[in-house]
Amino acid sequence: MSINQLILRNLKKNLTNYYLYVFALIFSVGLYFAFVTLQFDPSMDETKGSVKGAAGIRTASILLIAIVSVFLLYANNLFIKRRSKEIGLFQLIGMTKSKIFRLLTTENFLLYFGSLLIGIFIGFASSKLIKMILFKVTGVEINTTLHFSTEAFVQTLLVFGAIYVLIMVMNVIFIKNQSILSLFRVISTAEGKVKKITVFEIMMGILGIALIMIGYYVSSKLFGGDFTTMTELFMAMIFILGSVIIGTYFFYKGSVRFITNVIRKNRDGYLNINEVLSLSSIMFRMKSNAFLLTIITTVSALAIGLLSLSYISYYSAEKEAETSVPADFSLSSVESAEQLKLALKEEGIAFHETKHEVIQVDVNLEDIMETKLKEKEFDPKMMTLSVVSDKGLKDINVSPDETIFTGYAKVLSKMLTLKDSGEIELMGKTKSIPQTFIGLQDDHILSYNFTSGGLPVAIVDEAVFERLKKDINPEIQINPELQLESSVYIGIDIEDKKNIKSANAVFQNLKLSENDTALSRFEMANIQKQVSGLGMFIVGFLGLTFLITSGCILYFKQMDEGEDEKRNYTILRKLGFTQNDLLKGIQLKQLFNFGIPLVVGLFHSYFAVKSGWFFFGTELWTPMIAVMVLYTALYSIFGILSVLYSKKVIKEAL
Repeated sequence: MSINQLILRNLKKNLTNYYLYVFALIFSVGLYFAFVTLQFDPSMDETKGSVKGAAGIRTASILLIAIVSVFLLYANNLFIKRRSKEIGLFQLIGMTKSKIFRLLTTENFLLYFGSLLIGIFIGFASSKLIKMILFKVTGVEINTTLHFSTEAFVQTLLVFGAIYVLIMVMNVIFIKNQSILSLFRVISTAEGKVKKITVFEIMMGILGIALIMIGYYVSSKLFGGDFTTMTELFMAMIFILGSVIIGTYFFYKGSVRFITNVIRKNRDGYLNINEVLSLSSIMFRMKSNAFLLTIITTVSALAIGLLSLSYISYYSAEKEAETSVPADFSLSSVESAEQLKLALKEEGIAFHETKHEVIQVDVNLEDIMETKLKEKEFDPKMMTLSVVSDKGLKDINVSPDETIFTGYAKVLSKMLTLKDSGEIELMGKTKSIPQTFIGLQDDHILSYNFTSGGLPVAIVDEAVFERLKKDINPEIQINPELQLESSVYIGIDIEDKKNIKSANAVFQNLKLSENDTALSRFEMANIQKQVSGLGMFIVGFLGLTFLITSGCILYFKQMDEGEDEKRNYTILRKLGFTQNDLLKGIQLKQLFNFGIPLVVGLFHSYFAVKSGWFFFGTELWTPMIAVMVLYTALYSIFGILSVLYSKKVIKEAL
């Protein structure tokens, strides 16, 4: 047989065995080429700043390279170890190491660069679709065309060419450092001997579960007021990260083996065929795979968590806009409001107006403040709040000695918790007015530029408001340089919501926001969707890339273990066990192998998202559950493929 025939035969065999590797490589190249194409696409320039995503896309491209590089190098390490006996046989028949390396290099070159070219073609063909997805989730209306970027083509070849060189260097080092005898022993070094579980491993397993639980507990207290300085908060985050990651490693290193060992002890060593093929295999291989599974679990949790948070932000965009801008258009200038009203009337757009006089007052909240922060710059005795009169407010009527708060931002309410009632003081320039705090409502009546970043608005009786207005402190007002006694909030709501887009076009044409704190709820929701949509787009594709690469790695590991256990299947088949008997045990084994990292990753991401989701939006469960279900469904595909491969190995066992 000639060298060329040998190369072609090995290439065909590798395509049959490692089709998922080829698929993952093609997918990664296609996605990278499409991402780089976005950076050089002329249609991105036409957005004129509406999507400021160049830096984000460039960062995503770099992260994509890192993910793919780790995957390709790891997969190549598995493949060359699997072919160690073949390399040893080549040396036995007289082939030199340099000739063997040239043989492997030629095979890898054809397989790798063939996949690379196919991936570039697919990336080019799908680049328009990816742009359309980007523009759809960010709300940008623009026509796109199919564009081939020479710069993206060259950059893709250079990046993946560099990865190929690293793979070849790895192969050279492996072949050079292995003797003929060691090549025949490489795949026999798996953790196959049954060793008695030690006390140290038991303690490690218990410690792993304890560290994970402690990390979860601290995360639940992260923004609950238990940590009263930024330093404490930062240290708590570091502790959670370290506790969960180390706990996960100890869990795989000791806990899983300990649990399976307990099950085996309870059966007095009498295991049925399903348990032999599942629990026993997991028990003696999980320890050696602990580091790999820790990485996969941690990055899976990171991908699910980031995607959940970005989707929460996107999903909550309109609700967030409603809390920040309570009317369709919010203004603080009578002149600007008159211009907008006149323009709306000319367009025949019906509206109604809401107006509130607003003053800024220092308020002593010490009696009702549950959170005791230690930061020097924060003084609960003197917080500056916006104050309005209850005159003209629907369903709100307070007595002269009562004050009610409304519109407290959820983020601040988590960190600066207020009691349901208590005594407060409204501080004028020379006098203070004691008041009884009677509760907190959710309604937002002023736009965010009146509320100092989310602080509540105080509603008082009309007589109290007039007293405060006469004793106003001009230095703490919204526009102290204008020496105004008070400010005015004007809200304009469009009666027929079908006219919102037309009204927003009128608002934009007047360019009121350039000279005044004039806000459009529709525009704010669009900006929020653009920012969060871009983040969701980038994190989504990076998460999908990691899901495919990590799923492939687990699949290759199971494929590797399946080949090692093939002789065991042969013995069991000769003892009379049917293919279905063996397959049931394999299914249970794959359920554990793929299910444990998935479940642990889902738990990690849940507690991470739960601890700070309110920073990103108003809705938690729907976005988070949607992301988790989708990730689980896609991840399960690799478990199914592993079962199908094991079924093939069982068939070949006899």
